[in-house]
Amino acid sequence: MTIPTSGYTADAPVESSTSAVSWAPIIAGAVAATAITLILLMVGSGLGLTMVSPWSNESSSAATVGVTAAIWLIVVQWLSAGVGGYLTGRLRTKWTGVHTYEVFFRDTAHGFLSWALATIVVAGLLSSAVTSIIGAGAQATATIAGGAATAGAAAANTSGSASGFSPAYYTDALLRPSAPQTAPAGDSNENVSAQVSRILATGAAEGEISPDDRTYLQQVVASRAGLSEADAKARVDTVLKRIDDAKVAAQQAADKARKSASVVALLGALSLLVGAFIAGVSGAVGGRQRDEDEERIALQG
Repeated sequence: MTIPTSGYTADAPVESSTSAVSWAPIIAGAVAATAITLILLMVGSGLGLTMVSPWSNESSSAATVGVTAAIWLIVVQWLSAGVGGYLTGRLRTKWTGVHTYEVFFRDTAHGFLSWALATIVVAGLLSSAVTSIIGAGAQATATIAGGAATAGAAAANTSGSASGFSPAYYTDALLRPSAPQTAPAGDSNENVSAQVSRILATGAAEGEISPDDRTYLQQVVASRAGLSEADAKARVDTVLKRIDDAKVAAQQAADKARKSASVVALLGALSLLVGAFIAGVSGAVGGRQRDEDEERIALQG
């Protein structure tokens, strides 16, 4: 049987068994990028603390702090990825018998890999810190959002369930006197205050206070504070409006925090893309300069 020989040459190149990836310069560049990232993040944290003051009207807004932090992340990625990618390109060994375009691609890929490795290392080192920051931010947002509904949470705690159902409130409604003036002598201010608190709690949980509860509140205020019915009604209306305003302010604060977090997340992703691009370009530049320096030294020798 004759074996066809067309398409084969005796001097056909054999594919190299050596990998095109040089991990030593990649790891070296990643280590340098990681160190620079950590240093710059600490500097940014120190500068960020100066933007927050316990005195009113002296602290930057949450949006300003968030945008500034995102811009700083871009600067951190720019510098760390640039240095790490450049070192990766400069430290790799020269590839012989490889086309110029292939050398450019490999240098770019090496710079990108050094950035990727550094990003993973930094994420691992800062995972606990980031988790704590996110947890604290989420807890603060939840506290702000629920600040106006604290009474509603109290109603849920009183009932011992997460549904907000409060048996004590309905017990008060059943045993409520027709007029506060006819309340028994043992009905102390603490008991009345507890009833009023449960009314406000249930109203906050349900989003409104029923007409019967509102009427009872006006009667209690008139009886306990010694006010006329008109003045008691005005006081009740004022307090309930303050509660509604606090709920609206809490919702606005929570929405602003959500938008700020969204902007910071998008800018953070943009900073990573910038870092990947800069690392690839820096790797190509460093590799080309290394090859040019070696060629210059060879010619001079």
